[in-house]
Amino acid sequence: MRCPFCGNTDTSVKDSRNTDDQSSIRRRRVCVACGSRFTTFERVHLRDLYVIKRSGDRVPFNRDKLLLSIKTACQNRNMDEEAIDRLVNSLIRQLETSGESEISTASIGDRVMEALETIDPVAYVRFASVYKKFDNVGDFVSLIQKMS
Repeated sequence: MRCPFCGNTDTSVKDSRNTDDQSSIRRRRVCVACGSRFTTFERVHLRDLYVIKRSGDRVPFNRDKLLLSIKTACQNRNMDEEAIDRLVNSLIRQLETSGESEISTASIGDRVMEALETIDPVAYVRFASVYKKFDNVGDFVSLIQKMS
């Protein structure tokens, strides 16, 4: 593992433990050269996933993009970082175990909407407004009526 401070490749692990949701391993490391300490996380990677965009482009799946979109929908809501991270891990686990290596953006968006609808209705509406490309108030009204 490369030290983020000095770039040295010789680091040693001082402590390892599972995260609360058991989805990754947290390792506390120290650089042999500069003595700096840093933390890394290891996650199980079952297969390479590719996203098929609406344009037809095929791009590698990016966990950070999924995390950012969910964080944006949940902004200023009563959801802690760990709950959002567990949601993202759960969605990725579903995608990896689906048997498909190529997943459409529509499939990912639908799964996120299903999860958010049960967790936080406001975050669900926020995510839907971007995902479904709402362009007027009527779109919001009809979505909210469907929820009731």
